Amino acid sequence: MDRKMLQHLFFLYKFVLKLLGYPQGQHCKNRSLKYMRYESMADKHRSEELLKTTTLVFEVEGGLLRSTSLFPYFMLVAFEGGGVLRGLVLFLLYPLVCLVSREMGLKIMVFICFFGVKKGSFVIGRTVLPKFFMEDLGFEGFEVVMRFGRKVGLSELPRVMVEGFLKDYLGVDCVFGRDLKVVCGYFVGLMEEEVPPRSRSRSRFSFLMNDVFGERKGDNNLIGFGCSNKILDHQLFSDCKEIQEIYLVTEVEKRRWRALPRDKYPKPLIFHDGRIAFMPTFPRTLAMIMWVPFGFGLSLLRIIVAISFPYIMSIPVLSFTGLRGRPYIPSTTENNHKKEKKDRGTLYVCNHRTLLDPIYISLAIMKPLRAVTYSLSPLSEFLSPIKTSHLSRNKEKDSKMMDSLLSQGDLVVCPEGTTCREPYVLRFSPLFAEISNEIVPVALDAEVSMFYGTTASGLKFLDPVFFLMNPIGVYHIMILENLLNANARRESSIETANRVQKQIADALGFQCTNLTRRDKYMILAGNEGAI
Repeated sequence: MDRKMLQHLFFLYKFVLKLLGYPQGQHCKNRSLKYMRYESMADKHRSEELLKTTTLVFEVEGGLLRSTSLFPYFMLVAFEGGGVLRGLVLFLLYPLVCLVSREMGLKIMVFICFFGVKKGSFVIGRTVLPKFFMEDLGFEGFEVVMRFGRKVGLSELPRVMVEGFLKDYLGVDCVFGRDLKVVCGYFVGLMEEEVPPRSRSRSRFSFLMNDVFGERKGDNNLIGFGCSNKILDHQLFSDCKEIQEIYLVTEVEKRRWRALPRDKYPKPLIFHDGRIAFMPTFPRTLAMIMWVPFGFGLSLLRIIVAISFPYIMSIPVLSFTGLRGRPYIPSTTENNHKKEKKDRGTLYVCNHRTLLDPIYISLAIMKPLRAVTYSLSPLSEFLSPIKTSHLSRNKEKDSKMMDSLLSQGDLVVCPEGTTCREPYVLRFSPLFAEISNEIVPVALDAEVSMFYGTTASGLKFLDPVFFLMNPIGVYHIMILENLLNANARRESSIETANRVQKQIADALGFQCTNLTRRDKYMILAGNEGAI
């Protein structure tokens, strides 16, 4: 094999590695700085007083995240913020990104994702990305960063993508990222220069430190933390004389980093938005694009089966197509249903995971139910295999309507008033406890493999379609013990609601919160969730 052929094969090998997100090469370091292995930081910086007066300047991609590719984060921005077409363009052009330099590839991805996006409506950085950043955190790097009281983050990503996460969840004092150019309130897809000319580098960083710490800047010891393989290596570090030493982690060491456990999260991750339920690496995005046409047809088939077939036939067919329900019904609950003849229907009270909650409860008990809901699109109502009724948010009117419906048959209600994806149960509205003495709590959990079936800022009529497009969708349904004669306990409706909320949370291993629908929509959509 001649030399030219070897060169072509080596180039192809590097291209494939870059396409799959593997790190590429080492970059030269400024030998005037003191570089050390990051493991030695624990031995040298132990004193709590020293940690309080030391400011850590760290690289987000090199010192925190385990992923070596930025493509998944830009795909999330393109798909969730710009739509399916923008995400498809990014996917098709990513092989070109892998052929050019890292800086040029970054500019191409930024242009595709941000061109024409309205600055005021861009909320992906605080509603979608924090969930994926949190899951990508390396436990070892997280421990290093969180030991210091004062932190400054450096990132190759546009600042609008990382600033919300770093400040809200990690308590970072300042984020030094790439700013995007804005014209008439819209991003034009261009970034400001990564680093200013060397003659101005130090003054820029000094201005940053003055802005963060003010007159206390002189009392701070500055140290750096990052990856030895990052291209940010490390002009800002090199040009700033305030930084005394830099601790580096190698790519080999980062591959051994563990994911940050949920119980170590610095702040509970309760609400997040977006449709994609997985980290969209290039191979996984390819699989999603190939699946979507088939998945859409499969969702239509599942809808037809649920509407047309009786329960005894639809359950095995839906299970065969990948929609599986795992019901758990205690024997005492079944006996109570068999023994008692009631003049009124049973009130089923459940936590809210998706719009399909009442349908799965109906399938679990093998009998039709009526669901009451605050909001349901005409399309979802038309396709629903069970009857639905709308609540008006007028307490007196809704109470009379629910009481009337209970006299006609069994009823299911979701007192949270909105969905929650994470293992938390939102505060229950006490209205249900005022209209019935017999309450059956139902604990629900939904697992998806590709798409979330809920959204706060997207098109809600597509919620059930996205859930049904998943290759595999699993529902866990736990019918809990009846609360017979709930009002006879001489407790208020609020106390009953709190008791049911705790009973459901304990059954699922979730946590109770005092957050409501209004809190969710204020965080994710900037409104109160009014219909």
